[in-house]
Amino acid sequence: MHIPIKRSKTNQLFAGVIAGFAEHFGWNVALARVLYVVLTLFLSVTGLGIIAYLVMWMLMEEPVEG
Repeated sequence: MHIPIKRSKTNQLFAGVIAGFAEHFGWNVALARVLYVVLTLFLSVTGLGIIAYLVMWMLMEEPVEG
């Protein structure tokens, strides 16, 4: 099973998950990262933000080399 969104190869900080979503939907990458961090901090008690990131990392397609 995979998600038809590719992780970013050129704009990644860790695995390219947030940048991949931002590029796919045409969002500002920096704004998407800030939003993710803010949401993760609010959900830090349960660790949902980190778990969601790791799940998306496993489900998203590999970045295209080139």
